[in-house]
Amino acid sequence: MGRQANNPAPRDRAAQPSLPPLAAGYLQPDMIPKQTRDGYPMRQGYGVLPGAADTYHGYGEAWANVSNTPFREYKHWVHEGGISTPLVAHWPAGIPRSRHHALEPQPAHLIDLMATCVDLAGATYPKERDGERLHPLEGVSLRPALSGQPLGRTAPIFFEHEGNRAVRDGQWKLVAKGPAGAWELYDLEVDRTETHNLAAREPDRLRTMIGQWETWARRANVLPWIWTPAYGEPAPAGPAAKKGKKQGKN
Repeated sequence: MGRQANNPAPRDRAAQPSLPPLAAGYLQPDMIPKQTRDGYPMRQGYGVLPGAADTYHGYGEAWANVSNTPFREYKHWVHEGGISTPLVAHWPAGIPRSRHHALEPQPAHLIDLMATCVDLAGATYPKERDGERLHPLEGVSLRPALSGQPLGRTAPIFFEHEGNRAVRDGQWKLVAKGPAGAWELYDLEVDRTETHNLAAREPDRLRTMIGQWETWARRANVLPWIWTPAYGEPAPAGPAAKKGKKQGKN
């Protein structure tokens, strides 16, 4: 992001602010700010050294991959390089001293944080609020893991992000890249880098986990989805196949 050679953003710093200054409390809603707070246009692209207030850079696909070595891919994808993030937990009153500085290998998900907060607060998650039914908690409390105990997770962890999708069930992971990407299957206990696709060798497990994902996706309103092509359809030929786009915005 911001490194394309054809990026239309200016390369040279303006001699003086050319845009109206922003109000003190205004927050720019754009992912890439269009200007500095005092009115200088944002500079991007090759030849622009990052650091100044009027520069914006993403460091590109190649460095994104390097940053996640040895895992595959990076943010946006749901291979390990895109979803594996360390969680640092600090709770002096609740984490045993014997667990200080310990590494806990059990996988967790963002959905577990709400369940953990509800558990630690001794609260009860409501079924409805102001007459509106609330979706029940999806995650599990991480309290047992803080003491080195099993989480007792009874359901797989599911993912979907812009057509990229995955299921984590114990040591097994089902994952696909892009709306039309083929499902891949990995045994993360021996292959955390996702280099040996076992989909052809484990057809029954593959079929079962695909069914689990599809059941979750329909329940969670992931399907039918907004991406092109529709789920289960082949990718179109040409550049459009590189990355899924929202339907109606091709």
